[in-house]
Formats: sequence, structure tokens, C-alpha cells
Amino acid sequence: MNSYKNKILLILGFFTTVTIVACKKSMVKAEGIDSNNTTTARFKVVGYLPYQGNLLDEVNAIDMSKITHLNIAFINPDADGNFTADANLQKVVNMAHNQKVQVLAAIAGGSPPAYFSKLMEPAMQAKVIANLVKFTQDNSLDGIDVDIEQSLINSNYESFVTSLTALLKAKGKLTTAAIATVYAASYSDKALAGFNFLNVMSYDKTGPWNPRNPGQHSPYTMAVEDLAYWSGTRGIAIEKLNLGVPFYGYGFGTNAPSLHFRQLLRRTPVQKIRIR
Repeated sequence: MNSYKNKILLILGFFTTVTIVACKKSMVKAEGIDSNNTTTARFKVVGYLPYQGNLLDEVNAIDMSKITHLNIAFINPDADGNFTADANLQKVVNMAHNQKVQVLAAIAGGSPPAYFSKLMEPAMQAKVIANLVKFTQDNSLDGIDVDIEQSLINSNYESFVTSLTALLKAKGKLTTAAIATVYAASYSDKALAGFNFLNVMSYDKTGPWNPRNPGQHSPYTMAVEDLAYWSGTRGIAIEKLNLGVPFYGYGFGTNAPSLHFRQLLRRTPVQKIRIR
């Protein structure tokens, strides 16, 4: 489970049927916050854009008509809790907004800076959160995607996310989160309740780090079980859950390298992919 979202992927709302190759924004209603701070949402398609290289080149390669939200990953602070914007970040945000796409900064990630845990501690929390909210406003972002994973889902997680969601909500901004069922016991109901919607990472069930267990790392059964748990056992409203799917494949062994989605398509062209 050590490589969540290190590659580009889409997060798909699961409560309707969609054909990915044919989905247009005219078919969806984007997530937002109305004047009463309530969620107005139907179907969402969220794309993750790596926060590296030339952001303009990266965003120009995206068909904005196919997504409703763009998460730029990952925008993390320095060791003092300060955030610095890429020179092209505002241009990317403007381009997305012109296409009616909302833009969020995704923080932490599967391989966050080693000092991130200290920034979540009570002594640093208020400063980091205030800086993050200011960064969101200064760069015209629509919100923050909290991708805090693994051991960082600790005793400081609830206070960090509840404080962040409260401040962003007051500014009319979104707060979303990437969550994994394998860490389910670490998420409190209070922490999850503040998010506008949740992206369930239904992938990386196995991988090269587990050579004795080769096979599908994102089987359909995993998606079914994940969504049943969060909507059933945890009682989260179905409209707040999106299904996260990987756009890459893992190889096991020296002669079976991992592949990007474009490489998988060359090997086995896909005409239609349906999520029901």
C-alpha cells in the first residue's frame, strides 16, 4: 500500500452509470457549495495532476470536458509549514475555471515529506492550517484534498481535518479526502463528516512489494467491498462517495515491469469501460 496515487488516476462517482470514453461535462453537475454551505452534487469525475515538471504542458494534455474536478498533487509545505506556489499554478487554475472545472490542492500523498507528521502536531497545526487556507485563497483554488495516509492517520488527524474543514467551509471552499479501507479503523466518524466528498482508493491491494501475492491489484470485488463498507457499515451518504480507480498496472518480477495506462491500452485497446 506504499504507492497510492503516485501516478495519474481518476476518481469516479459510483452512484450512476458512466462510459468513461464518452463522458462529457454536460452529463454531470459539478460539486460545489451553495450559499447555505451545503453540498450541491451529482456525478463527479476527479482527475489528479502531478505537481511537478511544467504544469502548463501537463494541463494542456488534459481534456477538461471529461472532468469536473482537478486535484493538483501534491502541494506540500516546507518544514516550517509554509506553502509556495508554482509559477504557473494560477494560470492552470484560470484555464480550468474557464472550462468549469474546480481545482483543489491535494496535500500529503503516499510519500509525504518526512516532517509532515510534526506539522500535524498541536504546536504546529494552527499555523499550517492558516497557511493552507491562505494559499487556497491566494491562488483562487476551490478547496483542499486531504490525502493523509498510513501512519499519519493518527491521534492528530481528527483535529487537523476538522479545523481545516471548518475554516475552508467558512470561506466557501471544498474539503475532500482520499481514504483507504485498509485504514478504516483509524478514521473517526467526526473527521469524515466534515468532508464534502470522499475518494475511496480502491486499488493497490497487492503489488511488487508483495511478490508472493501476484495478481490484480484493483479487482472488481475490492470496489464492491470498499463501497459496501463505507456506505453500509460506516453509514456515509452514497452521494459523498467516489470510487478511486487506478490508471496503471503492476508487474511482478524482473521481466514484468509496471505499466502506465497508455502502455496498457497499446497492448489491449479498450473501447468502453463502464462503472455501474
